[in-house]
Amino acid sequence: MLDYGLFTYADKDEVLEKSSAYWNPGKTQFWIDSGVPLVIDRREGYFLYDVSGKRLIDVHLNGGTYNLGHRNPEVVAALKQAMDHFDIGNHHFPSLARTALAEALITTGPEGLSKVIYASGGGEAIDIALKTARHATGKRKIVSIVKAYHGHTGLAVGTGDERFSRLFLSERPEEFVHVPFNDLAGMEEALRGRDVAAVIMETIPATYGFPLPDPGYLESVKRLCETYDALYIADEVQTGLMRTGELWGITKHGIRPDILVTGKGISGGLYPIAAVLVSERCAGWLTEDGFAHMATFGGGELGCFAAMKTLEICNRPETRSIVHHASDVIGRGLERIRDDNPGWFTGIRQNGLIFGLEFDHPEGAKFVMRQLYDNGVWAIFSTLDPRVLQYKPGILIDPVLTEELLDRTAVAIARAAKEAGK
Repeated sequence: MLDYGLFTYADKDEVLEKSSAYWNPGKTQFWIDSGVPLVIDRREGYFLYDVSGKRLIDVHLNGGTYNLGHRNPEVVAALKQAMDHFDIGNHHFPSLARTALAEALITTGPEGLSKVIYASGGGEAIDIALKTARHATGKRKIVSIVKAYHGHTGLAVGTGDERFSRLFLSERPEEFVHVPFNDLAGMEEALRGRDVAAVIMETIPATYGFPLPDPGYLESVKRLCETYDALYIADEVQTGLMRTGELWGITKHGIRPDILVTGKGISGGLYPIAAVLVSERCAGWLTEDGFAHMATFGGGELGCFAAMKTLEICNRPETRSIVHHASDVIGRGLERIRDDNPGWFTGIRQNGLIFGLEFDHPEGAKFVMRQLYDNGVWAIFSTLDPRVLQYKPGILIDPVLTEELLDRTAVAIARAAKEAGK
């Protein structure tokens, strides 16, 4: 019996049956068919436990939501303290917690950003960023990258792959232009008409398998934006908060974005919150009509406490040191595993603790994901390029767990090669 007080299930099979009946039959069946019938029960640090008791090292982290680990004790304590006095607050009025977090974000953000607008999640935050860019420039067109992913909400879905937009009749080619990644000539052609409000870029495109920008590419895109009077939106939802060894991945390129979006990891995985940092040029609507965008749960005050503690942990010198050391150890370990699996494990895309592992099969990462799951590690294939496995160790990972992770990964990759006939 699985007894959680307010609800009970006879066993895992009943959970899966009712998940399909009442929640999402497509997702539920997909994971069963993939050999990953995971139903998460207890979670702690960088470990997940299935209701069956199976332990998994989490290197998916739900897109970086759990950068600091599941139920990080410091973030839990901050949230508990906040609940003695605060709730979500009232989005209409000045707020103690929202103001404090906004100041902390601007103080630690890239130079030139001056105001913060809150959302309850990354997709909504992208919508805010796009609306803000349109207001600031008086233009409608948005340029993004082919195979981009910026969320599933109203405007955000139009910037991403048609797999997600077409189903809901949201592909609007006259407003959303997609340019291949690392194609500067294509980017300039898209901007040449001076009718683009903004270019939105993930610093490293996550759902596309973390392809790395060519040297100088992002810097050149920023210069093209300046030449053709378009804004630069840095989507740092997955690449921010010290994952690359810097608080914001974009600062490694020396770029001062006009707008920066953060989400997922900023919540500490405990309370939904996201934020949009904007320059003074982009902040005009906040003065013109501060009620123009409202979100009841955007910047919920409990979430602000979780985010302030998360930001403080990410900014610690020791956190930076952990990331740099773990990046080196895991990077070298993966290189050894690659060398042991020639013709199968073909490439490593790395920036800090962001890894995209390439395999020589159109769906190679699915084989590896399944073998990792069987061997006690949870990582996920890249939805828009299933040759590539997303592999994202936590930014506080310790040396002992690092070695266990590499050992388990080596076994799983070798087994996946045999399963794929390599």
